Amino acid sequence: MELRWYGQSAFGLRGEHSVFIDPFASLDALAERGIEFNYPPISNVSADVVLVTHEHGDHNGVEAIIGSPVVLRSTAGILPSVLGEVVAIASEHDDVAGTARGPNTIFCFTLDGLRICHFGDFGQPKLRAPQRAAIGAVDVLMIPVGGGPTLDGKRAAQIVRALHPRLVVPMHYRTAAVNFLEPIDGFIESLGARTELLETSEATVEPLLGVPDDPTLVVFAPPRA
Repeated sequence: MELRWYGQSAFGLRGEHSVFIDPFASLDALAERGIEFNYPPISNVSADVVLVTHEHGDHNGVEAIIGSPVVLRSTAGILPSVLGEVVAIASEHDDVAGTARGPNTIFCFTLDGLRICHFGDFGQPKLRAPQRAAIGAVDVLMIPVGGGPTLDGKRAAQIVRALHPRLVVPMHYRTAAVNFLEPIDGFIESLGARTELLETSEATVEPLLGVPDDPTLVVFAPPRA
C-alpha cells in the first residue's frame, strides 16, 4: 500500500482500491485573517472513496478529487463501501462536547489487509471507552498533534499508547506552510518511539511497520509544489 501526505490532514492511499481522506481545495480567503495555508493544491488525483471527517474548509474540499468517487462525509455508523465496512465513529472537534467547533468523525477501514484509522480534527481530551472499543486494532494511525483546535503532542501521545498501532503518522501540525499550529517536536518527545524522518511525502507502508508494542513513528516531508 502506498501512502502520500498532501499536507494538513489530507492523505491519499493506494492499494487494491484508492482512498483519499480530508482533501482541501482553495483556502485563499484565510489570508485575509492572517492565516497561512500554503500547501500545494491537490490536483489530478482520483479515488474510489473520499472520506471527510468534518465540514471545515481544510478538510472537506471534495471538488479537488477527480472522477466519481463515493464520498462519505461527516457521519457516524458502519458504512458499506468497495473497501468493505468503513467504521465512522462520532467524536468532537473540541473539549466542550462539540459546542465550540462541532462534530468530528474518526474513520477506520481495511486496505490491503491493514487496518487504517484517521482521527480527523479530534479535539477531545481523551478517548471515551465506547470510541476505543469501536476503533479496535490499528495498524496505521493518522493523528493530529499540533494543538490549537485539536490534540497537542502530549495528549496525542497518550492516545497512541492507548491504541498500540504499528505505524504512527502525525498530521495537522505547524510546518513552513501553516502558521496556526504547534510544531511536531512536542509529540516526538512525548511519544519517545522509534522515528523515521522521511525526505519525501510518500512511502510504501509495509517496510515501515513496527509491532504494536514498539510502533514506528513516520514523519513525512511536507509536500512540495
